[in-house]
Amino acid sequence: MALQVHPDILSLSPYVPGKPIDELQRELGLTRIIKLASNENPLGPSPKAVEALSRAQDMLHRYPDGGAYRLRQAIADRWKVAREQVILGNGSDEILGLLAKTFLTPGDEAIMADHTFVIYKMEVTAVHGKPVVVPLVNWTHDLESMLRVVTSRTRLLFLCNPNNPTGTIVSEEAVNRLMAKLPEDVIVVFDEAYFEYVRSPRFPDAMAYVKKGRNAIVLRTFSKIYGLAGLRVGYGISTLEIIDLLNRVRPPFNANSLAQRAALAALEDDEHVAKSRTVNVAGMEQLERGLGALGITSVPSETNFLYFDANQNGRLVFEALLREGIIVRHIDGAMLRVTIGQPDENAAFLQALEKVLHGEREAIARKL
Repeated sequence: MALQVHPDILSLSPYVPGKPIDELQRELGLTRIIKLASNENPLGPSPKAVEALSRAQDMLHRYPDGGAYRLRQAIADRWKVAREQVILGNGSDEILGLLAKTFLTPGDEAIMADHTFVIYKMEVTAVHGKPVVVPLVNWTHDLESMLRVVTSRTRLLFLCNPNNPTGTIVSEEAVNRLMAKLPEDVIVVFDEAYFEYVRSPRFPDAMAYVKKGRNAIVLRTFSKIYGLAGLRVGYGISTLEIIDLLNRVRPPFNANSLAQRAALAALEDDEHVAKSRTVNVAGMEQLERGLGALGITSVPSETNFLYFDANQNGRLVFEALLREGIIVRHIDGAMLRVTIGQPDENAAFLQALEKVLHGEREAIARKL
């Protein structure tokens, strides 16, 4: 008997993560694999988090603190909000799902960009909401066009800032104009997974809107600069009302004990964050120069990755790089995204890319 499945679910494709290192080693028998696909911190986790984990083994048979009191309080203290304004997720991805479950009924609309974090569209569609997709302009969110598609059914507006996969930001001025014109019952989701990497003085203070009582939520994560991607812990800060509603659908114990302990320690590891930023700035300059030498211009980025046009079939370039032991992310068409790694990793990527591009040019020449 055929399964009865809603057409909205059938329309979705499973999320495809970056290719794991072990998998590529098994497939190609390579000894050295460099993964620059998932925007992970090349320095690894916060040393303070590692130390905290080493002391956590005696409590693995116990359920975690379902309210995550200590971590939520530390986050609240950091951002000068009430603890009750903080919610944790199994990665900030989970909070995106909670937002869709809580605020969307079938047919309700959620506005998002066309080239942004794919989970927005998945979560909205999964609850039978309607994703309203607005094209980027110059690889950046077009907030004026987003405003023009707001209707009486609009419930959520997703703003990935900095944007993944392009690395661009929308400025404080642009966000202020958006918030001045947007109906106040629309919840703005400021997804700031790469917040700690931002250098631009024009980056908006989204937290200020939460503190003013606007219907907004700011999402952050411990997966990126803090180096805890494997533990899956993110958080959201919003109004008391929004957090209360989200907690009604939040699964119990969704932030595990190890994640809570590691994140609490990492939050205080300012030295690791500063070092990670320094390595990222130098690595970005290294990659920008190297790509430029190959005739490739990347999109200006405020993150720990670069988005660039390979000037040919991006899927073929991606696959050729895999054979060289380099894992990047193919996004669409000719567009690729590469995470900024340590200096030797960046150099290896550039060397492999030059080899791949040269090989493709020779192959084309032979056909002429």
